Amino acid sequence: IYAALELFETSGIEVPIVISGTITDASGRILSGQTAEAFWNSIRHARPLAVGFNCALGGRQLRPYIEELGRLTDTHICAYPNAGLPNAFGEYDESPAMMAASLRGFAESGLLNIVGGCCGTTPEHIRAIREAVAPFAPRTPARPEPYTRLAGLEPFVIGPTTNFVNVG
Repeated sequence: IYAALELFETSGIEVPIVISGTITDASGRILSGQTAEAFWNSIRHARPLAVGFNCALGGRQLRPYIEELGRLTDTHICAYPNAGLPNAFGEYDESPAMMAASLRGFAESGLLNIVGGCCGTTPEHIRAIREAVAPFAPRTPARPEPYTRLAGLEPFVIGPTTNFVNVG
């Protein structure tokens, strides 16, 4: 992100960027250890065209984190999960129909602007996903409250209900 923003500034040319994180396991944290909200808080300054999650989990397991981003972001949302989790043979067990049904639920709930597949997906998966989500309107970005939003591994939001403790 830093390099892209520096290039935009020095070249005078700005192009849209898409930022995607990877949820690594059921803890809901990305590779850096951040929660979904902390991830958004730490990248929102880049004003991405879209933000989302990819890989690591199948669609069902990825949904809560896409929902959380959708609640928080004023930009578009992308999701491209694996075709399920890898099995003991390193293969992916979600069929095109299974993956499409899962992502159809995302689109039906108004969670998506960009959708696709990562590890284990085939052209048949992508075709099934396209057909499953086509009937639904894209997500309308949220309008989150304009609070101060900071992040480390966890989010920190300064808003009207934030309680500060004087420790000095």
